[in-house]
Amino acid sequence: MISRNIDENRAQTIKVFNSTSDLVLYEFETNSCSRILIAYLDGLVDKSSLDRDLIKPMMENFSSVEYIKNTVYISSVNEIYFIEDIVKPLVNGSVILFIDESNIAYSIDLSHWEKRTLEEPNSEAVVRGPKEGFIEDIATNKVLIRRRIRNSKLVFEDYTLGVETNTRISLVYIMGIVNEEVLEELRSRIDKIDTDAILETGYIEQFIEDEPKSIISTIGNSQKPDVIAGKILEGRIGILCDGTPHVLTVPKLFIEDTQTAEDYYLRPVYATFLRSIRIFSLFMSIVLPGLYVALQTYHQEMIPTLLLISMAGAREGVPLPAVLEALLMTLMLELIKESGIRLPRAVGSAVSIVGALVLGQAAVEAGIVSAPMVIITAVTGIAEFAIPSLTEAIIIYRILIIILGGFMGLYGITCGFVVFMIQIMSLKSFGVSYFYPIAPYEKQGMKDVLIRFPLKQLIYRPKSLAKGNARKKRNEKK
Repeated sequence: MISRNIDENRAQTIKVFNSTSDLVLYEFETNSCSRILIAYLDGLVDKSSLDRDLIKPMMENFSSVEYIKNTVYISSVNEIYFIEDIVKPLVNGSVILFIDESNIAYSIDLSHWEKRTLEEPNSEAVVRGPKEGFIEDIATNKVLIRRRIRNSKLVFEDYTLGVETNTRISLVYIMGIVNEEVLEELRSRIDKIDTDAILETGYIEQFIEDEPKSIISTIGNSQKPDVIAGKILEGRIGILCDGTPHVLTVPKLFIEDTQTAEDYYLRPVYATFLRSIRIFSLFMSIVLPGLYVALQTYHQEMIPTLLLISMAGAREGVPLPAVLEALLMTLMLELIKESGIRLPRAVGSAVSIVGALVLGQAAVEAGIVSAPMVIITAVTGIAEFAIPSLTEAIIIYRILIIILGGFMGLYGITCGFVVFMIQIMSLKSFGVSYFYPIAPYEKQGMKDVLIRFPLKQLIYRPKSLAKGNARKKRNEKK
């Protein structure tokens, strides 16, 4: 219970927060000689508003507890009756107000902390389209979505996860478009999350995904408000987490990884061409090194004679078999990428250039690897960057294909590719087939897969996502 003695409330507050150094306790007297104690955490409160809208009005105008809400110049004032209940508002940036001879405390929201300015996400850069991206503040991210979907049916549903971190997350969807079955399933999975910490949406993703052991993620994510808004308008649900700019979306379809927001801002023909490039890049980044190993090791008769002679000359003196050579170069490529990412940006770019040019050239001249393998690895790396959202799966599948090609030739690659396709087609994301609209086939959905039809012809939302309101509404002529 909140004590009527202000000194006891001070002692209890210090005890609850274990004498932390950033807990500020400030006591003053009003013109009516009442003792007031305010408590807040340093750095989470707007101090100018604290002085102007709380302390000054209390000092000059406070007369009675009954009129507290008419005294301060702040709208969000809530009553607190138990000392344990001050923790949540304090850590969220509120000020707790204790009044001597009153057994009621007041929580006053004055939250304010430093936040990153809006800027374009490096991983989702576009030539045409909005350049702003989400930041680490969930309230700002909500506003960015609300600015794009100015509709009373846009709903934010808040949760608090993590016993120790008390992280705020929020589901966002459009009532009337969202699939209610998917929404209920998502709520159920979130309610089952029992952990001490949620620091990023990656934590949430691993708790709620359908296939935790799958190489491919069945939950989408993006840092761009326009991308999230577009997916919500199709019937998906967004998952925002305080402290990260990455927003999850469910359900996810495989074809999303080959699409970008810019596809819908460009002419349909060019957008279709870019999608074809990405799909080709996906296939090439997985299969090309293994295909080279298989042809070089088992199927030389399938290589044109002049090219075979050139490749044989390049491999002369190389001590490693093709499969080990490919695995070595693949691992070196991942080593260069990882070191370039983890090091400071200026140093990282230099490391990438040195690794790509100097080490590659030196390895060829030393006869450790052949020149064609360096070219294959470089092309594979470039193709991988065209589908950044599938990087994790591409790397694992590529290594498996190299091993299969090295031990079983084209037969191994074919069998491996078939197994991969079966595995992908069997995945589901919150009850929705991951390979929709290809499997199961849906005619209307195919208008936005490989070929991007003009927007005027895309009049239906994906039926597996928005079952109740599949047709997009258009203003009728009066």
